[in-house]
Amino acid sequence: MNLYSIVVISSIISVILTKLFIIDFSKRGKVVIDYYKYDMHKIPTGGGFAIAFAVYLTILFIHIFQLIEIEPVDVVSVAIISVFGLFGVLDDIIDIRRPIKIFLPVLFPLPLVFLYDVYQLQLPLAGTVDLGILLPFVIIPVYIMVTANLVNMHSGFNGLASGLSAIILGFLFFKAILRGAPNLGFIATIFGATAGFFWFEKYPSKIFLGNIGSMLVGSAIGIAIVTTGFYVAGFVMLIPHTINFLLYVYWRVRRVLNPEDERYRKAKFGKLREDGTIEAPNPLTLKWVLPYYFRVKEWQVTLCMFALTTFFCVIALFIPY
Repeated sequence: MNLYSIVVISSIISVILTKLFIIDFSKRGKVVIDYYKYDMHKIPTGGGFAIAFAVYLTILFIHIFQLIEIEPVDVVSVAIISVFGLFGVLDDIIDIRRPIKIFLPVLFPLPLVFLYDVYQLQLPLAGTVDLGILLPFVIIPVYIMVTANLVNMHSGFNGLASGLSAIILGFLFFKAILRGAPNLGFIATIFGATAGFFWFEKYPSKIFLGNIGSMLVGSAIGIAIVTTGFYVAGFVMLIPHTINFLLYVYWRVRRVLNPEDERYRKAKFGKLREDGTIEAPNPLTLKWVLPYYFRVKEWQVTLCMFALTTFFCVIALFIPY
């Protein structure tokens, strides 16, 4: 029962902090344009700070009132997502180039590697596979880095990144309870904090997650997957994110091969039609596939993305690996 209490506590703290950050960031002008609205109004960004502090305060609350025992892996996990979050802040400030953004974070999970003494991996058909040092020193850091970047890339609509992350974390939390997996305190905390924040980022958003939030929550999902051992199930949950990344790779290759082709020009945002539907420049980002072929609105696309990820998460519940 304490685990569910932790989710509730973390959610409440996150809601309170997010509200305070909305007020503070609005006053200080830390705002960006909400491009898919008629008035192009500005709203606060960098809401990932609320999630981070909600996690810190919840862990402190757990320790003080001894709701559950805080394991070393919980502390290390919080430290790692903090580094990813700071990297997101740096990206907001200086706009880190994508190759660096993709590969440098592979170093951030190293503290977990030295703590998490696991060398075997459970795989379908193959059973238990002994990978030796390849698992802790290559697969785990790369898995967490890739997950953080996948979450960071699959965003751009009101509530998209935080909503998808809350769905995945919720299913991971439920699956971990069913399987008796470790590191439940950390998963409960980050799930609650993300769900609480989503209340304010859902359509129409009152605050955006920002790079700090997407990198922080993305790395948390990666950590939750590797520490529970749900590598295959986690991959299935992230299939929509992976498809989004592959579409980006395809666009990148086509842009290099056809630099003059207008279909592959760089476009960060679509346009808003008079009827409120989105005009997507191409179908080479998952969130743009529906708007490119159909007249749909932002909130409709976001709900479809939620449904797609939920579908794969339900499948992942039945995968024991």
